Amino acid sequence: QIFRVYPLISYNSENIALIGNSMTETKRKLKVFLCHASQDKPVVREVYQLLLAEGWIDPWLDEEKLLPGQDWRLEIPNSVRESDVVIIFMSDNSINKRGYVQKELKFALDVALEQPDGSIFIIPFRLDNCIVPTTLMKWQ
Repeated sequence: QIFRVYPLISYNSENIALIGNSMTETKRKLKVFLCHASQDKPVVREVYQLLLAEGWIDPWLDEEKLLPGQDWRLEIPNSVRESDVVIIFMSDNSINKRGYVQKELKFALDVALEQPDGSIFIIPFRLDNCIVPTTLMKWQ
């Protein structure tokens, strides 16, 4: 599959390049990590299926991509780092929950800081009328 990268979007990847106002093409699918709380899994599954159906997007969802025996504590950070984009699903569940979802969110934000200025890496996705954390406000 081929996807196009337009002038307003640039990705920090060896396989994707944006040169000036020109458009480049690649045969690699766009890697999208889905960061979410386990309580939001039903709606995240629906988004996963929609992205997968596009054909040019390779979404990463733990229950679909983790293999039996893999250490999820290693695989999740690796997958975030290898992603072109991270969609952060925000809800009262994820914002107010303690645990790994907070660690995953902070890791995604750390990786976002490594991206070139102006690139799109974090995409917030509000699932309910939750209060957006201060750390995500700049992506609104």
